[in-house]
Amino acid sequence: MAAPPEPRTRDESSGRGGGSGPEGPREEEPPPRRGRGRKPLLAVACVVVLAALAYAVPAFLMSGRVLPGTSVRGVDIGGLSATEAADRLRERLAVRASEEMPLVAAGKRFTIEPGEAGLDLDVAATVDRASSGFPGPAEVWRALTGTTELEPEVTVDRELLTETVEDLAGKIDLRVREGSVTFEDVKPVSVMPRDGRALERQAAAETIAAAFLTAKGEVRLPVTVIKPKVTAATVKKTAARADEALSGPVTLTSGGKRVQLPVRTLAEHLSFEPDGAGGMRPSFDARRAVASVERQLVDPARAPRDPTFKIVNGRPKLVPGRKGRGIDDAKLADDVARMVAEGGDRTIPVTLTIVKPRMSDAEARKLGIKEKISEFTTPYECCPPRVTNIRTIAKLLDGYLVKPGEVFSLNGVVGERDRARGFVPAPMIQGGRLVDSVGGGISQFVTTMYNAVFFGGLEDVQHMAHEFYISRYPAGRESTVSWPEPDFRWKNDSPYGVLVKTSYTDRGVTVAFWSTKRYDIESISSERYNITPFKRATDSGPGCIPMTGQQGFTIDVWRVFKKDGKEIKRVKKTTVYRPELDLKCVAEADTSADAGTSAGTDDADADAGTSAGTGGDTAGDTEGDTAGDTEGDAED
Repeated sequence: MAAPPEPRTRDESSGRGGGSGPEGPREEEPPPRRGRGRKPLLAVACVVVLAALAYAVPAFLMSGRVLPGTSVRGVDIGGLSATEAADRLRERLAVRASEEMPLVAAGKRFTIEPGEAGLDLDVAATVDRASSGFPGPAEVWRALTGTTELEPEVTVDRELLTETVEDLAGKIDLRVREGSVTFEDVKPVSVMPRDGRALERQAAAETIAAAFLTAKGEVRLPVTVIKPKVTAATVKKTAARADEALSGPVTLTSGGKRVQLPVRTLAEHLSFEPDGAGGMRPSFDARRAVASVERQLVDPARAPRDPTFKIVNGRPKLVPGRKGRGIDDAKLADDVARMVAEGGDRTIPVTLTIVKPRMSDAEARKLGIKEKISEFTTPYECCPPRVTNIRTIAKLLDGYLVKPGEVFSLNGVVGERDRARGFVPAPMIQGGRLVDSVGGGISQFVTTMYNAVFFGGLEDVQHMAHEFYISRYPAGRESTVSWPEPDFRWKNDSPYGVLVKTSYTDRGVTVAFWSTKRYDIESISSERYNITPFKRATDSGPGCIPMTGQQGFTIDVWRVFKKDGKEIKRVKKTTVYRPELDLKCVAEADTSADAGTSAGTDDADADAGTSAGTGGDTAGDTEGDTAGDTEGDAED
């Protein structure tokens, strides 16, 4: 039996790491070093501390102030307290905030006052945007290494800004002009198209608000260009078509009756309008155009009748209108428009239908026909043919109503004077001499009506004085007429209707206007000046009508408008009369009778006629000057 192994013993002398094993002696391990891992930790700690100090120190110094490097529109407010920053901004930006803003739109330049436009610098809000608390690291870094440019905060009064933009729009906007064709007298006039423009209001307001204190130079406002629908080429083509359409009158027929619409009537009631496709279409106001001639085509007993007034015991009383058989205005308008657009036959058969009066009884009652506003009478000797014509036209116009804003045309309402309606041959002025013509003499009625217009305070649109002075008329306050020119036209520029009432006796004719009083009218005449002598002549022709020579002269007449005794305005007219030829009618053998120049005598009755005028509420338009030296045919 084997002996047990001996226990292992430790060599005390070898120390803790000594001793030897079965393989031999073992090396002794060195003891561990103290503090070997502390240096890296210490380095990290130092970095952290330094970083903290690098942030904390400047952050502490910056705390409560605007970060360094901060500016507002070039004004440095870095390092300042909120109060100091606000004060500096007020000081440095106050002038800039009050400077006019230059604007440009549609090639035009404008300036606006920011304050008046509702714009102002909001200092408090601007400073609030600048950090002034305890800054974070990123803010400190930015403050130390860079700059911060802040845009100023502004306040905007939208109401004031809107008013400013609207004021600018009034200077910038341009209404688009559509191409069109109008008429001067009876001549077509081309109106060429033109672009329009409009300021974009909302966008302009935003642009101005955004540019305040930030813009450099002019601020461009947005504008929209508006293109016309009708081209220049279309206008030229339409004008040529209109010129051809007015080459002569249009004849209307009905049941064997014929009547003409003269060129002037066509021009007055013809217009052109865009058709929506770049072209133009004619439009004809047949209702107004045929007003003066309808009675010649329609049986008077069956014709429609407009409401009017008769004077009973000095007060107007309504005479109701009625339906009747009249011209189909809509069809006639289409027929004339087709003739204008396409050409063709200038004789148009009219269609008769049941039509209403041109105004209702209710409308007539609202016209304010309540008192006489003017009246004028001119005298004549009974009863040469010219008096027949005066009475005929007086009867035709008695009771005629002129609506507010309407222009009365004597030729348009009465039409051509002819025997069928009772006019007869009588003397008229032609080429400086008297000749017989159907309707001659009605200029006396026109002069009478002209003075009713004058003293009624109504607008004189067109009148022409006689070539030479006629003593039965008031000098400078008279008018001639002929067919188709010259016409006599006046406008009812009042808000009330005007009723024309006429009357006549063996000694004269009277025209009175009934309406609502607006003005008292005074007539003031100058002395006659620029006196020119008349000439003498003889004539042996079969149509010779003797004439009594008289001087020519110039005279000024003022129409003075008064209301409640106070002068509102005065309008001056200057009339020039040529000398009247002293003409003797002799047998052929006596044509060598005296001819020459003589001073003559002035037998003019400057104040012929009587007048009464009353006044009213509103001022009329200024009347143009009238020259009485235009030659032409005149129904004297």
